Amino acid sequence: MSLKKMTKEDLELLSNKDITNLILEESKKSKNTADLFKKIIELLELPASTFEKKIGDYYTSLATDKRFILLEDGTWDLRSRHTSDKVIKIAEEDDEDEEEVEEQEEIADDSLEDSYDDTDDEDYDEDTNEELKDLVVIDEDELELEQ
Repeated sequence: MSLKKMTKEDLELLSNKDITNLILEESKKSKNTADLFKKIIELLELPASTFEKKIGDYYTSLATDKRFILLEDGTWDLRSRHTSDKVIKIAEEDDEDEEEVEEQEEIADDSLEDSYDDTDDEDYDEDTNEELKDLVVIDEDELELEQ
């Protein structure tokens, strides 16, 4: 059924995701989050304040619905319009980004190791063990009993 033929009451029975699906089917082109949500608010005759209050929830609902895909230009479209190789390409790019982050973390770890000062080892005095020979370790329970 076309959006133009649907009454407000018919639309109220649909979820925002279902209305979004109809909007994208009829528009034949991708749209950004704000434009899609403004269209829903207009169709349902909701107050303008709804936009600011619910836009985050709306974005999340689109992101978790497998019918929709967020394109590189920041617009949403129907996943069915896009080939799987395009989806795979995006996934491969994500993998590369993760590898870059891991490499950067390794570099940071290496630089921490380089900053370790080996001269601290030379200051170690073997007599320290002699000084600690009379040290007694007391268990917490024993400590409580003594008090």
